[in-house]
Amino acid sequence: MLTYFLRRILLMIPTFFGSTVLVFTILQMAPGGPIEQIMLELQMGGGMDSEGGAAASIDIGGSGTTLPPEALKELERFYGFDKPIYQRYLIWLGVWPREIKHRDFTIGKGEEVYEKRVGKRDGKYWKVDVHVKDSDKLIVYEKDGVLSDAWHANIDQNNENGSMDAVIFQKEFSGILTGNLGKSYTFLQPVTHVMKPRFKVSLFFGLTGIFLSYLICIPLGIRKALNHGSIFDFGSSVAIFIAYSIPGWALGGVLLVIFGGGSFFDFFPLGGFRSPTEVWETLTPIQKILDQLHHMILPIIAWTIGSFATMTVLMKNSLLENLSQDYVRTAFAKGLKEKRVIWLHAMRNSLIPIASGIGHILGVVIAGSYFIERMFNIDGFGRMAFEAILARDYPVTLGFLVIVVLIRLVGNIISDLALASVDPRIRFK
Repeated sequence: MLTYFLRRILLMIPTFFGSTVLVFTILQMAPGGPIEQIMLELQMGGGMDSEGGAAASIDIGGSGTTLPPEALKELERFYGFDKPIYQRYLIWLGVWPREIKHRDFTIGKGEEVYEKRVGKRDGKYWKVDVHVKDSDKLIVYEKDGVLSDAWHANIDQNNENGSMDAVIFQKEFSGILTGNLGKSYTFLQPVTHVMKPRFKVSLFFGLTGIFLSYLICIPLGIRKALNHGSIFDFGSSVAIFIAYSIPGWALGGVLLVIFGGGSFFDFFPLGGFRSPTEVWETLTPIQKILDQLHHMILPIIAWTIGSFATMTVLMKNSLLENLSQDYVRTAFAKGLKEKRVIWLHAMRNSLIPIASGIGHILGVVIAGSYFIERMFNIDGFGRMAFEAILARDYPVTLGFLVIVVLIRLVGNIISDLALASVDPRIRFK
């Protein structure tokens, strides 16, 4: 068993990197990135003309929108587009140093040493000396003459007057391998801070939905199989397939109209994960539980309704198939009681297709549903990811990808464990 799980864990590594490389490349190469969006906003607002004429501005994509080259260079540096795409991916992983704390400066013609103030240290101004080597290389020294291990410098361009535009910066290794998912372009916060509360919301709804689905669908499927062809079987089939034919978000809208204070009843709130913070903090623990249940009933119904029919029919058909197998007839021929045959023999094998899909369901449900979260005004994981894609917020989008891929990979291992627990033919080697 240990060998098997080691192989599965090792297989997770190329799977993870393969999926992230593919999505990262698509996001970085797709048009409409953050810089293009900024240019579009400038264009919609009448553009931004520089006073220096054509030499001091740049035309983007023939749109007529101008932007000073310095500003464009700063935008490219901020979003990381000043680096080749392979470096951007390695920086995002955390195996290539990230440049931070940039300080621009200009070295005059003929200058070999340039003194640059880079900040404060121990309550005093921190100054370094930038030495020009071989006219194309910059080396940073501390004031005591020691080579600086904190600061580095590069030449941006050589000017016609003999001066050089340069930048001094620090380096650090920070990426997903170090637990740093980057900083959101939209929220201007670390991605982990943006994702954490929203992931908790989707995790809560997802696990609750999974629990209720298995709690209801498995017994319902068993009863339908044992009463195959009865009025109960026919009536329940009609009900679950009608519910299955209605998308979750559409059902959510109907539920809000009927029970959310629309034209009929005012039983449940119109949306939200719970009451507003100022109200929530005044509630007792029991009142908080009741308030949470009050807000989650309608979203949970809309969240899980789609899986009810699939899981119920899968359970019913699997049990019917096993009840017709030779080993079941042999057990009856040996005089075993019906309950023993059904629950100890047929049932275990009937749970095999259910167990094999646990990992997939886990990944899909926890990822959230944008439409349902939007319908009920729930700030969840799926809504966050969809809006990040529209806004070209690459760090948040890639952070969502990392979490979902890891959940799916871990879910596959959970499926293997669940499958082995119900299928005696499965042996881990």
